[in-house]
Amino acid sequence: MSAPAISSPELAPRPPLANLADDLFAVRRQTLALASHLGPEDQAVQANEDASPTKWHLAHTTWFFETFVLKPYLPTYRVFDDRFNFCFNSYYEQQGARQPRALRGLLTRPTAPEVLAYRAHVDEQLHALFASARSADPELLSRVEIGVNHEEQHQELLLTDILALFAQNPLRPAYRESPKPCARHDVNEMAYLSFEGGLRFVGHKGDDFAFDNEAPRHQALLRPFKLSDRLVANGEWMEFMADGGYLTPTLWLSDGWAKVTKEGWRAPLYWEQQDDHWLQMTLWGLQTIDPAAPVVHISYYEADAFARWAGKRLPTEFEWETAAEGIAVAGNMLEQDALRPLPATPRGGLRQMFGDAWQWTQSAYAPYPGYRPQPGAIGEYNGKFMCSQQVLRGSSCATPKRHARKTYRNFFYPHQRWQFSGLRLADEA
Repeated sequence: MSAPAISSPELAPRPPLANLADDLFAVRRQTLALASHLGPEDQAVQANEDASPTKWHLAHTTWFFETFVLKPYLPTYRVFDDRFNFCFNSYYEQQGARQPRALRGLLTRPTAPEVLAYRAHVDEQLHALFASARSADPELLSRVEIGVNHEEQHQELLLTDILALFAQNPLRPAYRESPKPCARHDVNEMAYLSFEGGLRFVGHKGDDFAFDNEAPRHQALLRPFKLSDRLVANGEWMEFMADGGYLTPTLWLSDGWAKVTKEGWRAPLYWEQQDDHWLQMTLWGLQTIDPAAPVVHISYYEADAFARWAGKRLPTEFEWETAAEGIAVAGNMLEQDALRPLPATPRGGLRQMFGDAWQWTQSAYAPYPGYRPQPGAIGEYNGKFMCSQQVLRGSSCATPKRHARKTYRNFFYPHQRWQFSGLRLADEA
């Protein structure tokens, strides 16, 4: 998931101080709990240029609070180690030079125990800050709230990045040992729900936290459309493969076909064929694929090609957001502890809008009308990355529940596959 953008202070009121402190330390403990299943060796290795080592996630989220909260707001704070600014700065140009993203796996030092000591030091000072008179400063509270949401993003990244690492290990280790193998279910029939067109308000309303790329709220003109009632399942993807989906250039965008031929893609990432059946690497280890579970670890190019094959298309992000109105933000997310997408429940209406898999849309990641980046280093991220990426909506089986909302705009480059990314189909009404 993309790293943090700033929330504009005027968009939403800050939560009460006590609630924010509880949220902060609960999220910090949860990050440690996610990393507790890994050994020091697991935490030091970088799977690819898109992923980061677990140890780096633990340190970077700590560096965020040290740099943007403690240093400017706690006069007695002493930096844990001056060298860490170079090691654990991610993309903030105004914070100085940093370790190149693709080389984060070379940071064997500091060690995993030293990173834990760093976290403990910063947490102790955060407690001191909340006990100080300055802790009610509105800008400080805004930064802490951003930091909490930022760390939740990295919790999901921690899991997807360790899966990317273990999938390349010949032992096919599991992040967690499952008490039983994944069950297999029959694929239930997909239906389509119709939605009216017209001018629709989209974007964040400003009644709770949001990143700045979710605003300003504005109107979008939609044509009448249909949306599939669930995500595309593995079994349906197998039909696409069997019908030559990866071998038919007319289904693919030009850049997508170039990627398919260059990389030799013939199935989603982490799929492996053994004899006459398919397996998939998961956080529970190598598992038999459940035909009814949503397909994940596919690129935008693959999602778009499947939609063409099915005679449909991908929804726009505004169609998705309009359809999500009135739907509870609930589903198979991190707290459910499934750690993998699950089959859709057999009920009516739109299913799997949240949880299971991020859903590719046909919308380019671009600023909303009237968008302006926030000033300062903490606001660097969003504006400068609004180019050449696609928007995904919803959330995944690795997303913390409180981090999901209807207006959330995730974004990735169209070739990227290591996230829990899937698809939902759309059509004209």
